[in-house]
Amino acid sequence: MQYLALIEPTTDGGYSAYVPDLPVCFTVGDTVEETKANIREAVEIYLDELKMEGKTLPQPTPKIPTFIEVQAA
Repeated sequence: MQYLALIEPTTDGGYSAYVPDLPVCFTVGDTVEETKANIREAVEIYLDELKMEGKTLPQPTPKIPTFIEVQAA
């Protein structure tokens, strides 16, 4: 399965990441690569827990990334 993970810089110089389809999956890291590894681990742990509980795994939903331009006030 492939889930969309969003990685954003933090104000302290690190990065944070979350998965919109799995609201309980979020993490931080000092580098983008560390953050990617951390979010992958968070997703794997969460999905493993769901499997152990016999629950249905959430299916990834299609996302259409887009940028919009707005006039600054």
